[in-house]
Amino acid sequence: MIHYLVVFLISMVPLIELRGAIPYAVGTDCNMVIAYIVAILGNMLPVPFIYFFARKVLEWGKDKRFIGRFFRFCLQKGEKGGRKLQAKAGSGLFIALMLFVGIPLPGTGAWTGTLAASMLNMGFKKSSVAVMLGVVIAGVIMGLASMGVFGAIGYIFAPKA
Repeated sequence: MIHYLVVFLISMVPLIELRGAIPYAVGTDCNMVIAYIVAILGNMLPVPFIYFFARKVLEWGKDKRFIGRFFRFCLQKGEKGGRKLQAKAGSGLFIALMLFVGIPLPGTGAWTGTLAASMLNMGFKKSSVAVMLGVVIAGVIMGLASMGVFGAIGYIFAPKA
């Protein structure tokens, strides 16, 4: 039971998110279906708070003495992610956001995607669905990679010496 709580908490951490929670679950005796659902729930829990409050808090704190540098970094990351999505997507912003969150690379998770959607005024419902679908995709990719499916496929199709 404690492993599921750890999976939940890891999946809520910015930058690590579900991308760290799934490999952790694979390394424990967790039921992977339950761990996958727990990781998705944990990764999605901060989304409403990020969408509705993060931008306001970051704007407020960007000029503060001790936190300003970090807050400006977060704002720049969100704005850059938003501009990148808008430039590549045009009218396909929903799909672009989903894929942005779904590709498990550093800095492309639910936190950054939601902040970018907030900066683009994408709409809470639409952006939440896109982020959720992206988290589901990232979870499948991380689950397969963590369980060695990609390694097994590479072994099967690798040229033999």
